[in-house]
Amino acid sequence: MNFRKILPAALLGATLLSPLPALAQSAPADASAPAAAASATPDATAPAVNTPALAADAPPATTTIDNPYGLSALWSNGDFIAKGTLLILAIFSASTWYILVTKLIEQGQLFSQAKKSRGFWTAGSVGDGVNALPAKGAFRAVAVTGVSALEHHEGSLVENIDLNTWITLSIQRTVEQIVSRLQGGLAVLATVGSTAPFIGLFGTVWGIYHALTAIGIAGQASIDKVAGPVGEALIMTALGLATAVPAVLGYNWLVRRNKVAIESVRGFASDLHSLLVSGKVAGGRSAAPVNSEQPARPLSVVQTA
Repeated sequence: MNFRKILPAALLGATLLSPLPALAQSAPADASAPAAAASATPDATAPAVNTPALAADAPPATTTIDNPYGLSALWSNGDFIAKGTLLILAIFSASTWYILVTKLIEQGQLFSQAKKSRGFWTAGSVGDGVNALPAKGAFRAVAVTGVSALEHHEGSLVENIDLNTWITLSIQRTVEQIVSRLQGGLAVLATVGSTAPFIGLFGTVWGIYHALTAIGIAGQASIDKVAGPVGEALIMTALGLATAVPAVLGYNWLVRRNKVAIESVRGFASDLHSLLVSGKVAGGRSAAPVNSEQPARPLSVVQTA
């Protein structure tokens, strides 16, 4: 047999038979592909699984840091002088608000009595006019004093004083008592308004002194060592101003309202004085005659400069 004819035929047969194993190996792989795809497809009947939220969606964690400074730290770390200064400012503030509220109530009552005092002049007699005034009121006290001075002028040592002068002095004393009662407590407001800022400043200086002393002993002058103690000391100045400002404003307000209230009382007293010394009061009762040699004095002596 010729070798040259057999060799090409052998090579051609080997070439034709070589793809068969590859096709045999790929066939099982292709068969398993649909199964893998089927397993990868999620089952519609399977329950949903809750996935945890991402860390980025969670709120940032906040840490609360207690403030080591403030009024509580100032009280706990302060000595007896610092605590005494705080107590004085607290007493001043409480006194200011107590006086302010009570005087406003008292002035409001006096303004209400001033409106009701107009009924005195429409009454049929002096006695009816006095009874028409509010009980335990300033205007009724002035009216009762004037009528009492008119009725008790005879039969005693006051006969040596002419009727005009006696009625004037009696009404004047009552008006001055009312004025003194209205002005009560204003001196406290003036004292608080003028001294509270300096008391707070004293507390600040004392606190800064102790803060600088502590810093010098520790040998550290960093901002965290200086800001806290000095800031606590400055609270004293703020408290002093917070105490003084309401006292000053309240004092000026009450003085203005007192002026209006006192003028209403003095106007009523002046009119009452003129009625009682006119020689005749309501009801036809004649008063004691006024000394013709001495002219009747108006109630200007009641008004103080």
